[in-house]
Amino acid sequence: MKKISKILVANRGEIALRIIRACKELSIKSVVVFSEVDVNGIWVARADECYPIIGNAIDAYLKYDKIIDIAKKTKCDAIHPGYGFLSESAEFAQACADNGIIFIGPKPEHIALFGDKMASKVAMKKIGVPVLEGTDTPLINKDEGEKIATEIGFPVIIKAAFGGGGRGMRIVRTAEEFSNMFDSATNEAIKYFGKGEVFIEKYVENPRHIEIQIVADSYGNVVHLGERDCSIQRRHQKVIEISPSPLLNNAVRQKLALLSVNAMMQLGYESVGTVEFLVDEADNIYFIEMNTRVQVEHPVT
Repeated sequence: MKKISKILVANRGEIALRIIRACKELSIKSVVVFSEVDVNGIWVARADECYPIIGNAIDAYLKYDKIIDIAKKTKCDAIHPGYGFLSESAEFAQACADNGIIFIGPKPEHIALFGDKMASKVAMKKIGVPVLEGTDTPLINKDEGEKIATEIGFPVIIKAAFGGGGRGMRIVRTAEEFSNMFDSATNEAIKYFGKGEVFIEKYVENPRHIEIQIVADSYGNVVHLGERDCSIQRRHQKVIEISPSPLLNNAVRQKLALLSVNAMMQLGYESVGTVEFLVDEADNIYFIEMNTRVQVEHPVT
């Protein structure tokens, strides 16, 4: 890998500021792009170079063709996407590679894989990671969904196939509830993600939600940095995270870490990522998803 001497930071706010600080500590030049409303942002002032992109506070940071153009004109070796915006865009990561720019993040194929919750479950199951019983392909047909839910056994949970953040999720405890809950989940999925497809899983009562922070290089080395316990949630969204988890025994803790590291080694994963699991009351472990970026909550680690 070529030496990085200049990085474009394709983000704003706190994460942009911290990337710039890291660049300074490593004697790497930093370039930022900024929207019209961010012209007075602290991170803009702290960067070595700054360039405006026309657009509002959200759209400007999604214009990856313009961002790549600025990176090339300013002779940046790499682009750091931070979190949010383009950080989990396989298309953007591939565009960087196509233009000879290092994308500071995972390979495009891994971003795409873990962006598809069902495909990622299938992939993890193939390499020996336990997953919850459920559908392997997206569902849109309510009758088919109800049949599958009945076969799995209630309670089940309906989840948006192409979403996250707790949106498009509904717990269904009885067959009588299924129709209304299915409609509610698909409608919310369409509203927030533009797609109404969902998948169905067995619902785990009173689980611990544990995520393992991993870091991997491009030479096949993978390490974990312990766990974060994000079991305290409101409407399926994390409220408080704790590290280390006060609820895990050492055997389960070690098993979670080993599963995460071995899985990422087998897949050839690179960069940082967070492997998320549910742990039930009997200490059974189930993979649920992976975030292929630095998470907002990483300072807890």
